[in-house]
Amino acid sequence: MKEELPEKVRAIVFGHAAGDAVGGPAQFEERAERDRRPVTDMTAFGCGLPKGAWSDDTSMSLCAMDALTKHGLDFEAVMENFRKWLYGGEFTPTGRAFDVGGACRKAIERSCRGTEAEACGCRGEDENGNGSLMRIYPFALYLFCSDFPLDGKISRIHRASALTHAHPRSCVGCGIYSFVLWELLENPAKESIKKGLKIAEKYYGDEPELQAYRRLFGENFPSLAREEIASSGYVADTLEAALWCVLTADDFRSCILKAVNLGLDTDSVGAVAGSLAGLLYGYEGIPEEWRNALCRKEYLEETAQNFCEKLLSL
Repeated sequence: MKEELPEKVRAIVFGHAAGDAVGGPAQFEERAERDRRPVTDMTAFGCGLPKGAWSDDTSMSLCAMDALTKHGLDFEAVMENFRKWLYGGEFTPTGRAFDVGGACRKAIERSCRGTEAEACGCRGEDENGNGSLMRIYPFALYLFCSDFPLDGKISRIHRASALTHAHPRSCVGCGIYSFVLWELLENPAKESIKKGLKIAEKYYGDEPELQAYRRLFGENFPSLAREEIASSGYVADTLEAALWCVLTADDFRSCILKAVNLGLDTDSVGAVAGSLAGLLYGYEGIPEEWRNALCRKEYLEETAQNFCEKLLSL
């Protein structure tokens, strides 16, 4: 596994950023609009942002990676990076933050007022957006390489979610995603996704919030019609949509285009699907023209490499 880890980390980082960048220009448009004008490639934004720009999904993931690389599992360091991103334009493709979610902004503002990092997250049932799911993969990678027992790994995934999204539903969604990612790291095959879901279902057992994700665990989940898959910013919708796209597509490009053409929260569904599809199909499976078009490609390469060196030292 150690010799394969650098390429796998690189594939996740670039897959996530590519899905984000393809989805960004179409964000919040309805599915009917996507049906009339389907996205077929990575394009520039209509608001002056260049082709290959990535959004808060990738920026906040880079914040986490940088903090984990330099400080280990230090949640105060992660929150400090979130502040640098939102107010200083660091960890961005163009020097300024854009497209910050409401719950993430509230949490970062609480941090600015002196609230401890782990007490900043939004806790209301109506605050279960996808803002922690979209940035959780660096924590999942770090904990995969750690020597914590399983309960310790999952509790830290939940704590990482709670920096911005502290309701148990969001925490469980991040946990389910992590189980899937961990199985794909061991064996990049679609059967690993199904195995990860089964492990997650067993682990969470009678957890009430598991009900929000119940469809994921049905044998017929991949057979659901497109019309049955929602793609809003609600955490359960995003996780369902991303996994459905990965399970029903045959390559990275078709997976991301399927995700983006669902409409609505296209950058986040694209990013979450891209992180998993990147691992499934490998770095070379991501279209070369998309990899090369990503803003600050060298920075992404360097960040992934430095993070992987940290992981290998754990």
